Amino acid sequence: MADHNELGKEAEDLAAEYLLKNEYKILVRNYRYQKAEIDIIAEKDNLIIVAEVKARSTDLFILPQEAVTKGKIKLIVTAANHFMEEFNKDQEVRFDIISVLPDEKGKLIIEHIPDAFEAFDAN
Repeated sequence: MADHNELGKEAEDLAAEYLLKNEYKILVRNYRYQKAEIDIIAEKDNLIIVAEVKARSTDLFILPQEAVTKGKIKLIVTAANHFMEEFNKDQEVRFDIISVLPDEKGKLIIEHIPDAFEAFDAN
């Protein structure tokens, strides 16, 4: 059984592969700003995609997207704003969650949730 960090790393690699396959261009991985870290920042159709990768070894009755707290969203949004300024980007930003969960056979399944934070009030 992989430990949490290994699973997280594997999940991020899978998420990055998934995005590339779906014609996203990956701009940066593990972008850090202050206390925040964005797993993947990508670009597609003139949108900047800020993706939070959520890995779980079991589903624990909580969906990965439910595991992203308001505080975490605030940090991600702050980091995303900083990224946009740092690299002079002026596209629209979309916040996605990519969840990676094992199925019954232990194969990792990817679920991509575009606009995942829209359901949240990030203010």
